[in-house]
Amino acid sequence: MDFKLYKNPDGPDIGTTGARIIEADGLYFKDLSGTGELLPYEDWRLSDEERAKDLASRLSIPEIAGLMLYSPHQMVPAMPGGPFPGTYEGKTFPESGALPWDLTDQQKSFVDRDHVRHILAMALENAETAARWSNELQAYAESLPWGIPVNISSDPRHGSSQAGAEYKSGAGDVSKWPEGLGMAATFSPETCRAFGDAVSKECRAMGITTALFPQVDLATEPRWMRLEDTFGSHPQLVTDFSRAYCDSLQTTEGSPDGWGKDSVCAMAKHWPGGAPCEGGRDAHYPFGRYAVYPGNNLKDHLKPFLEGAFALPGPTKSAAAIMPYYTVSWGLDKKDGKNVGNSYSHYLINDLLREKYGYEGIVCTDWGITADPEPEIDSFSSRCYGVEDLTEAQRHLLAIENGMDQFGGNSAIAPILEAYEIGCERNGEEAMRQRMERSAVRLLKNIFRCGLFENPYLDPEESVKVAGCEEFCRAGYEAQLKSVVMIKNTGVLPQRERRKVYIPMRHIGPMKAFFRWDMPAQDVDPVSTELVEKYYDRVSSPQEADFAIVFIESPLSDGGYSKADREAGGNGYLPITLQYRPYKAETAREVSIGGGDPREDFTNRSYKDKVGYAANESDLDLVLDTKKAMGGKPVIVVLRMHKPTVPGEFEGSADGILVDFGVQGQAIMELISGAAEPGGLLPVQMPRDMETVEAHCEDVPLDMEAYTDSEGNTYDFGFGMNWGGVIKDERTGRYHR
Repeated sequence: MDFKLYKNPDGPDIGTTGARIIEADGLYFKDLSGTGELLPYEDWRLSDEERAKDLASRLSIPEIAGLMLYSPHQMVPAMPGGPFPGTYEGKTFPESGALPWDLTDQQKSFVDRDHVRHILAMALENAETAARWSNELQAYAESLPWGIPVNISSDPRHGSSQAGAEYKSGAGDVSKWPEGLGMAATFSPETCRAFGDAVSKECRAMGITTALFPQVDLATEPRWMRLEDTFGSHPQLVTDFSRAYCDSLQTTEGSPDGWGKDSVCAMAKHWPGGAPCEGGRDAHYPFGRYAVYPGNNLKDHLKPFLEGAFALPGPTKSAAAIMPYYTVSWGLDKKDGKNVGNSYSHYLINDLLREKYGYEGIVCTDWGITADPEPEIDSFSSRCYGVEDLTEAQRHLLAIENGMDQFGGNSAIAPILEAYEIGCERNGEEAMRQRMERSAVRLLKNIFRCGLFENPYLDPEESVKVAGCEEFCRAGYEAQLKSVVMIKNTGVLPQRERRKVYIPMRHIGPMKAFFRWDMPAQDVDPVSTELVEKYYDRVSSPQEADFAIVFIESPLSDGGYSKADREAGGNGYLPITLQYRPYKAETAREVSIGGGDPREDFTNRSYKDKVGYAANESDLDLVLDTKKAMGGKPVIVVLRMHKPTVPGEFEGSADGILVDFGVQGQAIMELISGAAEPGGLLPVQMPRDMETVEAHCEDVPLDMEAYTDSEGNTYDFGFGMNWGGVIKDERTGRYHR
């Protein structure tokens, strides 16, 4: 895709593939409207607010409705057989002969017909493909009326847990950093700020201008499946990390208002805090729809927003966008008592977020909340919680009237247009037009802020140089090393000499996947022999080995619901366990706090006296059997901890324990071999047992009794060790219980 650049002496470069250029006062401007005159929205000398208001006033209602849509996940290229397929001139990608960055039929359709300008990129083959696809999208959008650029967004793509085993750079991919909990384990907001800076520059190199992150939820519920993407359980630490990350994502250095070529709009989530889900069940699924507040502790969940994402030290001042969670925040609506999904709550969105706390940025729903419910409660869908009796258009209108601006995962314009018609009948056309324009101004403002109206085009060669460059990759890898927490060492770490090591295979039993399909059992080699052999000689039996490394994972469960239990006459609800052996919930609540669903004829979701199982119970057997087989030789356990884990079942059989929140295998081997020293601290508590988990309040942080090990150390928030012993430093002084 060729584009032409016009250089302004004291202003932005103007990039275009087809729009005419207007010269005025010795400066260049795009004639995006095709009128031949310089309209206010085309004049980059005006403020983003002025330009957005001018353009919003010119748009038709369908064009405004298109801005309020947010596309489903896009795969680049879109391959057949995947979860989000696409076609090219009516053919699959392999059949079509299309280039990887060509636009799909579906993308052309929703950009043109439905006026969609916010697109979520999921899979991007590499940085070059991303840049070229972005250019194709922007050129197509520029050719349409008003020339409104596309705002491409992404979910987090810098996590190291899914990266290759070894550190590398310059491979056309982005740098790899710790997952959220791992970043928190550094206890260093400065490291998080460097992370945000790298993410913003690499995202802009790929055409991405909105980040559907960070996840600033305060991780108060240890059984929640999304806990590993948070910054942990300490209100002040989460607040400081949220502030640092959003500020560095959005700030272009040297720009008076902070916005510019390096800026990525942060969409902080999930208002008013997604973590306190009852029993740990997640609201992606109807059986996990309720967030509960038995400790009456909303204030701690709001803190990362109010004092973090909304209080940035830099000139951008506040996160550009906010996403509420799917949950029904049980009992929070003190105004009219409605228990509905957060985006449908007038109290949570209008009264609190908009009016009390004065938030003026974009508020976007989480993905897929407006469609009609599926008949099956055990499904990855059906999230119109509490408003199942409304039509799809009525749900859109309710959210709009609450103060919502955008609908995640929706690329069909019809329901918003129908909502507009209903709103006109109810409130009058002028009032409804004004309401829609307010959202349009907010949405356009973010596109102006990032400079896309002037030049959305990328040089693919430069993109490849930035994404995955040595500077960012090295910084990410060093952060990975800092994130690993050593919680036990009886003198077996480090293993500096080249010795013989035994590393057993893992077995994971059948379980439900994220999308609720059945995953078969699998055997897993936790680390490649090729990597291990750079440090030690890998042997096949404990008898041959000098020491053992046992890789295990937090207990894996089916999310707290079983169709088989329901069919057998139960209510379907089961405990989510944080231990490996079967767990009977004898101390669970007799009656659930939240309850009720159109597909259920009961409201009590209690799982008391039922048994929860871990699909990876054999991880515990690996540790116990290896300890026995090694006959007193050192056993080092590496725990990949997605969620707080009850360590009492295996700790006594481990001579050393490293907690990994999602790093590349090389980082683990560097630490075990002594090439690097552990320095991470626990950003969560590791509970003594499941009884302390059942006794805690889902909305209260750090309220469990932590486990004390055989060496007398307690695995509480802030605990960690280095080669010298228990860490006590500036970080533990700054963040403590």
